[in-house]
Amino acid sequence: MCGRTSCHLPREVLTRACAYQDRQGQRRLPQWRDPDKYCPSYNKSPQSSSPVLLSRLHFEKDADSSDRIIIPMRWGLVPSWFKESDPSKLQFNTTNCRSDTIMEKQSFKVPLGKGRRCVVLADGFYEWQRCQGTNQRQPYFIYFPQIKTEKSGGNDASDSSDNKEKVWDNWRLLTMAGIFDCWEAPGGECLYSYSIITVDSCRGLSDIHSRMPAILDGEEAVSKWLDFGEVATQEALKLIHPIDNITFHPVSPVVNNSRNNTPECLAPADLLVKKEPKASGSSQRMMQWLATKSPKKEVPDSPKKDASGLPQWSSQFLQKSPLPAKRGATSSFLDRWLKQEKEDEPMAKKPNS
Repeated sequence: MCGRTSCHLPREVLTRACAYQDRQGQRRLPQWRDPDKYCPSYNKSPQSSSPVLLSRLHFEKDADSSDRIIIPMRWGLVPSWFKESDPSKLQFNTTNCRSDTIMEKQSFKVPLGKGRRCVVLADGFYEWQRCQGTNQRQPYFIYFPQIKTEKSGGNDASDSSDNKEKVWDNWRLLTMAGIFDCWEAPGGECLYSYSIITVDSCRGLSDIHSRMPAILDGEEAVSKWLDFGEVATQEALKLIHPIDNITFHPVSPVVNNSRNNTPECLAPADLLVKKEPKASGSSQRMMQWLATKSPKKEVPDSPKKDASGLPQWSSQFLQKSPLPAKRGATSSFLDRWLKQEKEDEPMAKKPNS
């Protein structure tokens, strides 16, 4: 299942993180619809508003179905046929939608048949592992492994000022498959809402939870899922399956309360474990290198910056995590990404209801 996410990037930064290529191969940025409804948060829960990607064709009949927009939607799908005046009176949970029953339940089958497919955007999601022999649960933050990309040099077209605004060279957003619907309130206002599709967990996450979001790994998968004008439902559903390209680390129980909206929610936490996980040779070398670059075990008020201008911070959680990152120095990247200068961080706000 998936019951809590993080999406803290400011609106203009989130837009750049969603740059894409249209059908003609041109690099473009998605446009916003109802941008004022977007509220960045480190701790988003069901019934709050989260940003989703979808085809512009849903709103403009003459649009190319490969064109994209971002729109904040309510997490927890409200079917278009719902008759009550208050969506909170819905008697069943639509936060998630199981892939194995998606074609059986009317709440999901109908919007899926209409091509109402979307991609839910997040830094990552949280999941809780039950601790054996106790009633306690340990939260984890789960996200894509991060790779530091090198920007090309020279005087080619990629160096143009317009292209630099469209190129994203920072945290890779998690892209989860979802479906959405539009419910019309008695007053005539339309409420857009979504559900996250879930699948059986991959092997790496199965010890934490038996279910995980259906993650779309890569631009091709995202494009096919969104492009309902060209990709039929049955073809799109082939994209819905577990993926192994995922990593995670334990976080503080502070995330348990959805009212807590601070960077501490996704910062790595130490776990006391009796056995260290066996790491591959490359993972061991990576962790040794990280250990030489990391400060002492403390959280400084003002992070120092390295020569590249990115903040540095500790990555000791990798030595404790039951699943080391598969590619690149994920922890170092997460550390740098989390501890940006204070003025670059969004204000902590309570998610919209």
